Amino acid sequence: MKWRSALPVLFLAIATQAQPALAAPNKEHLQLLAEIRMLQEQQQQLQALIGALQDTLKTVTTKLDDQAAATRKAMADQTLAVTNIGDNVRMLREKTDETNVRVSSVSQEIEALRQATTSQPQPQGMASPTTTLTPGGTPPQGPPSTAPQTSGTSPIQPLNNAPSPQRMYDTSYDDYTAGRFDLAIDGFQNFITTFPRLPKAADAQYNIGMSYSNLNKWNEARDAFQKVVTDFQQQAQGTVVPDSYYKLGQIYEHLNQIDNAKRAYETVVQKYPNSSTAALASQALQRLNRR
Repeated sequence: MKWRSALPVLFLAIATQAQPALAAPNKEHLQLLAEIRMLQEQQQQLQALIGALQDTLKTVTTKLDDQAAATRKAMADQTLAVTNIGDNVRMLREKTDETNVRVSSVSQEIEALRQATTSQPQPQGMASPTTTLTPGGTPPQGPPSTAPQTSGTSPIQPLNNAPSPQRMYDTSYDDYTAGRFDLAIDGFQNFITTFPRLPKAADAQYNIGMSYSNLNKWNEARDAFQKVVTDFQQQAQGTVVPDSYYKLGQIYEHLNQIDNAKRAYETVVQKYPNSSTAALASQALQRLNRR
């Protein structure tokens, strides 16, 4: 029975000795818990900062998207405006070209009327504006007029019958395109004789050379193209002159006059480098130089 009465005392002694041993682990545990709480608070702060940064990033991205959309719209509007301006410029250029053609046609009509007027014979039997009157108020009697009289017709040809230069040129060009080269040559020659100072005269002379070329009449074609570059160079328009030099080079090749052909091609390349035949002339010249 004595050992039973000694048990409480033993337990008390054991508890008293165990308290210092348990106190140290509890202190470390509490310190770890405090550090864990601090880390959790820092993590919450970091999450809050990340959320704020995400919101800011979304706002910036939205603004950038809006600016990009506005920029694309502005560029599309500018592109449309430039396209419209280009279309308007093209339309104006076409209208300007059409107006120039009409002005040129009217100028040719006026020149034709002027030449037709100057070529009309003077009427006969008309009183001179310096005729003096007799004291009785009547002009002096002179010899009767010997001018031929026609029944109701005037010796002056009406101006309405004057040939139209455009119509005359178009008729000859129709013969040329239809392969009626002999008729085309006669028509173009008549055009040059009637309207030698019109710009179309150079084109007519060029077409005469082309007609002779199609007929394989190389000497006549050579003379016709040579006349373009010597007689019509001042009034020629477009590429008639460089084209004539190029055709001269081809004709000289047919005639086996290689040096003359080279000189003709060199003239096109050197004097008319921007013409449509400059590249062809350069190729022909290189081909002849490789012989």
